[in-house]
Amino acid sequence: MQSFVLDPAENPYNVLEPGKRPRATLTPGMAFKDGKPYLSFAVQGGDAQDQNLLQFFLNMVEFGMNVQEAAEADNFLSFQLHDSFGAHKMEPGRLAVNESVPEFTRNQLAKMGYNVEVGVYGNRDRTSGPINAIYFDNENGTFQGGSSNHGDDYGIAW
Repeated sequence: MQSFVLDPAENPYNVLEPGKRPRATLTPGMAFKDGKPYLSFAVQGGDAQDQNLLQFFLNMVEFGMNVQEAAEADNFLSFQLHDSFGAHKMEPGRLAVNESVPEFTRNQLAKMGYNVEVGVYGNRDRTSGPINAIYFDNENGTFQGGSSNHGDDYGIAW
């Protein structure tokens, strides 16, 4: 029950009440395009999952990356919202970026008022768990799998 809160001001959607279920951080995703499966994707990583998957998805649909490029692309984490675990901390303005994010970008973020750190949870080279995805190429009737290099995971389709 560590994910519940007692104060509605902290998170009105996750207050401990009869009939409520605890918030889970499992975030598998499935996107459709023109009524057909387009992308199946998931990542490990607690509260970072939604942020990581949104960035992955945008890499595919807005920035034209293929599934492997999108899985390996740099990303960032914001600590703006209440943490789901432990003391439910929130740290507005705190951002974590991969060590491969250029120094220029980090400096620009700092000038904008962000508290920028490299990596998170002791991992300087990443801000994400392993991202895994399967792209459904409906035009050619094929699948493409992609996985980041942050784990021993892989995508399989048949």
